Amino acid sequence: MALITYLTRIEFDEGAIAKLPSILDGLGVGRPLLVTDRGLVASGLVERVAGLLAKAPIIFDETPANPTEAAVEAATALYKESGCDGIVGFGGGSSIDLAKAVRLLTGHEGPLAQYTAVEGGAAKIHGRICPLVAVPTTSGTGSEVGRAAVIITAEGRKLGIVSPHMLPSVALCDPELTYGLPPFLTAATGMDALSHCLETYMAPAVNPPADAIALDGLKRGIPAIRRAVADGSDRGARWEMMMCALEGAMAFQKGLGAVHALTHPLGAVRELNLHHGTLNAVLMPAVLRFNRPAIGAKWDVISEILGGEPDRVVKDLSRDIGLPAGLDAMGVTEAMMERVSGEALKDHCHGTNPRLPTREEYLELLHQSR
Repeated sequence: MALITYLTRIEFDEGAIAKLPSILDGLGVGRPLLVTDRGLVASGLVERVAGLLAKAPIIFDETPANPTEAAVEAATALYKESGCDGIVGFGGGSSIDLAKAVRLLTGHEGPLAQYTAVEGGAAKIHGRICPLVAVPTTSGTGSEVGRAAVIITAEGRKLGIVSPHMLPSVALCDPELTYGLPPFLTAATGMDALSHCLETYMAPAVNPPADAIALDGLKRGIPAIRRAVADGSDRGARWEMMMCALEGAMAFQKGLGAVHALTHPLGAVRELNLHHGTLNAVLMPAVLRFNRPAIGAKWDVISEILGGEPDRVVKDLSRDIGLPAGLDAMGVTEAMMERVSGEALKDHCHGTNPRLPTREEYLELLHQSR
């Protein structure tokens, strides 16, 4: 039997950010907390968005690259002391995930670990929480339509909080907001989106709509990512990449796999603070090879879209758009690999890989990605 659930309200268009005031009004939000990061404040985008609103929003701009429970608590305190009645998550996946976790705490008591998927936390999450509008400024995580927030908990583990109640009230997707994204971040976030399309298509659950959406995202993203990296003002490429990210996340309701089971604990390594999309790009070739015996004809479908053997095409693409050659270049040590290979077994994405790795096989995947 297939259980198929879709999803949330999406506004997708160039210039769609102009709709933010009316969307907030429709949700009954008069004093929003805008969750973002300092880079977007410095870019002027936050000022631009705040200027659309009749009243200035309360701004939390301390989102870390890998969001932490401490940052969630700080933003929640600001939300409550400022009398906010809704949230706008504005930025990349980190800001939107942090906004989701703050929203959770508007109706639930901490700590966050009790709500994580690995702790069976979904049953504790209810819908008596504030409205949330998610506004992505990158084309990567697709968190604006995802039912998860991935947070480094107080214990130092990077874990997913997964529930339909975590879906934003509205996803407001405006490709114009990504025009100023520099080439490296365009590449890294774009490979994140492509990894979602690939992993969810390979996941074994029966969900033909998710498979179709994932393949459409892959068909859009593969040709567009090179163009977007080469010319950030290419409107067509930016539109296609934002749609690829959206579709990748719509599809991964079906499940992800070993790439994300590894990148989550790698992203929790505090001394490195590694970018999630970059890790996905580096690990994907080895995981594709590992999954090949279990996915049958899906390998041929992916090969046709990519124009060659998937593991080789992904590796070459990552190199061509300027991403690191491997984990060694990113500072990942053997000791870190040993630790991460064990943590991957506990990640909520482990169980939806088409071929379940052992700890030793996870370690070998890391070695192949050096």
